[in-house]
Amino acid sequence: MAKPAVKPKVESLPVKSKVSPKSSGPGDNSASAEELKSYYRDMLLIRRFEERAGQLYGMGLIGGFCHLYIGQEAVVVGMQANVRDKDAVITSYRDHGHMLACGMDPKGVMAELTGRSGGYSKGKGGSMHMFSREKSFYGGHGIVGAQVPIGTGLAFAHKYNGAKNVSLTYFGDGSANQGQVYEAMNMAALWKLPVVYIIENNHYGMGTSVERASATTELYRHGEAFGIPGERVDGMDVLAVRAAGEKAIEHARSGAGPYILEMQTYRYRGHSMSDPAKYRTKEEVDKYRNERDPIDHLRKRLLDSKILDEAALKAIDTELRKIVNDAAEFSQHSPEPDPAELWTDILVGA
Repeated sequence: MAKPAVKPKVESLPVKSKVSPKSSGPGDNSASAEELKSYYRDMLLIRRFEERAGQLYGMGLIGGFCHLYIGQEAVVVGMQANVRDKDAVITSYRDHGHMLACGMDPKGVMAELTGRSGGYSKGKGGSMHMFSREKSFYGGHGIVGAQVPIGTGLAFAHKYNGAKNVSLTYFGDGSANQGQVYEAMNMAALWKLPVVYIIENNHYGMGTSVERASATTELYRHGEAFGIPGERVDGMDVLAVRAAGEKAIEHARSGAGPYILEMQTYRYRGHSMSDPAKYRTKEEVDKYRNERDPIDHLRKRLLDSKILDEAALKAIDTELRKIVNDAAEFSQHSPEPDPAELWTDILVGA
C-alpha cells in the first residue's frame, strides 16, 4: 500500500502578493512601486515554473499532455490584479500560470503534473485538470472550449445567489469559433450574467494561424450579435491588461452583463511539449522575445525608475528559482496515488 499523501505547505508561497489598493478609476494604467514589483514577481514565478516543468517533461517525469504558458504571463497576472475574494477563474488546458496567479501552491501544482498524491487532484488529473475551490479556481479543461459554458454557469451561480462576484472565463483563439462559445454568450447576454470572457489570442490554434481559421480576426467582436461589448488589448503589457480588466470586471460586477477582452499575446513554445512548432519561423518567435517580452519590459521599467537595481532583481530570481526547485523536488518525492484512489471522487448513478 502506498504511503499517505504528503500535503504541500500552502503557506510556502503567497504568489498573489498583497499590494496597496489602487486609488485610480477603471482603465487607469498607473501603478505604484509595490504593484510593479508584485506583478514582476508573479510573472517571473510563472516563467520559471513553466521552464522547470518543460525540463521535467523532457526527463520523462511528466506524462500526458503539457501546455506551457511561457510568453503569456502578463494576461493572467494583469487580470488577477483586479479580482475580489470568491471571484471565479476557469480556463483551458494551458492552465499552470492561472493556477499560480490565483495563489495555488507551486508544490501542489507540480506534484499534479508528475501524477503524485500531493497534487491538487491527488495525481489523477495531470496538467490539464486540477482545481482549487479554496482559491476559486475551477480548472483546467482539456476539451476545446468546454470551459466557456461552465464559466458562464459560474457567473449564473453568482447572480442566482446574490453574490457580487464575477467569473473570469479564459479561452484561446482556437476555441473562439466553437458553437458552445456562442451559445454561452447568448445566455450570458440574455440574463446579464457577470462574466468576463478573456480570449488569449496567441495567434495559433495548435498549428493553424488565426488568419487561416477565422473569417474575422477581430475576436473581441464575437459578441456583437448579442450586444456584448468588447475590446482588443495588448496582452504583452501587464498594465494595459490590468487597466482593461478593471474596466471589464466593473462592467460585469455592476450588473451590466458580460464583456469580452481579446488579449493579443504570444506563446514562445509549441502548442504543447510534443509540438515542434515548424509552422512559424524562428525570426517570428525571436522578434516577440526580443521586442515584446512582458517580463523584460517590466524589468526595464523597474530599473529605469530606480525602483529596483540589478542586485535586487537577481535576488528575486534566486528566490523564485528556489521555490520552483523545491516544488520540483516535492513533485518527485510525493508518493504515487494508492490504487484505491481509482474509486474516489467519482459520481455513480443508480
